[in-house]
Amino acid sequence: MFHFKIYYRLLILGILLLASITVWQAVYRQIPTNILTTAFLNVGQGDSIFIESPTHHQMIIDGGPNAAILSEIAKLMPWYDRYIDVLMISSPDVDHYGGFIDLLKRYDVGLIIEPGTNGGSPSYKVLEDLIKQKNIKKVIARRGQSIEIGGGAHFDVLFPDRDVAKLETNTSSIIGQLVYGSSTVMFTGDAPSATEEYVTLLDGARTKSDILKAGHHGSRTSASESFISTVTPKCAVISAGLNNKYGHPHQETLDLFKKLNIIPLITFNLGTIIFKSDGMVWKR
Repeated sequence: MFHFKIYYRLLILGILLLASITVWQAVYRQIPTNILTTAFLNVGQGDSIFIESPTHHQMIIDGGPNAAILSEIAKLMPWYDRYIDVLMISSPDVDHYGGFIDLLKRYDVGLIIEPGTNGGSPSYKVLEDLIKQKNIKKVIARRGQSIEIGGGAHFDVLFPDRDVAKLETNTSSIIGQLVYGSSTVMFTGDAPSATEEYVTLLDGARTKSDILKAGHHGSRTSASESFISTVTPKCAVISAGLNNKYGHPHQETLDLFKKLNIIPLITFNLGTIIFKSDGMVWKR
């Protein structure tokens, strides 16, 4: 009986200690920092980017092809945090939204942004039904929108600039720029060269960015020289799966990056690639 009482008291003490640690972790997480985190997740042959603002608000651009996003997100968010402020679907192809089906079953979400293209696959219908069931607000991306993430960080939509409901899914991909102070990242979804070049014509030097999320997993159909030369990134992140059937990234894209002195960073080589910025300098 004596040993049982000691064990019981130690158990209660342990539970109280764990609860106290959790509470203080949550309190600490509410304290704003000056750091923006941008993580290109290793989810195989697909895109998924986790962004956390200095005020600890989170935005995820694309969900990858499957549930792989869950294990990657768990490394970046505390276990007790089950709320994500913004999800963006850059293109209604499964390698961009598939993981969001699993994510929505475990997390609450404040807002979903999509290009407005018709996603005709059965799994996209499953995603849309989940969005309706959870009563999540949905917004169609349009040029000129600026999505405030917190602490001075924002995502500016550069494309689409029109109704893209009837366009092919890659052509209608959301193109936008993440901005925090003088630190910038260009996101292009699966946009082909023609769409990239159209944005270059619209925005010119405004597209200049420190980091580029290479279009269409490094495919030769994206990353036109005129667009890349205008963006002038220091490095380009390529989200692709090892030995994927498409041969991504294509050698032509890697050769272009080499020609323009841009460092390619590939998720299947490096795993999840994390950048942090204080608004002036990016660090890995």
